[in-house]
Amino acid sequence: MITRFLTSVRTSFNPFTRPGKTARSFLALLPPNARQNMKVDVKTLPRASQDPASLGLSFKDGKEMSLDLNKLKIKDVMEEVDRHSRLLARQEELSNG
Repeated sequence: MITRFLTSVRTSFNPFTRPGKTARSFLALLPPNARQNMKVDVKTLPRASQDPASLGLSFKDGKEMSLDLNKLKIKDVMEEVDRHSRLLARQEELSNG
């Protein structure tokens, strides 16, 4: 997963539910120095919470992405992040070359 174009990650989830697993897996895929390069905000909900799991991402170009973790699995989330990151990488390549 391409994370160098992410500027912030916001997530709230109940770790005991299936959508919580997607959020935990996404956080595990972030590089070890992620908190130095981007703002990471994690809100863990209590076990009895009925609030939906959410994942919000901000990219260097200003695009905000809000993903519904009740509908998406980790591969779908990675695909969405990589799709936009590849677009930004291509734009960066074209502007430098």
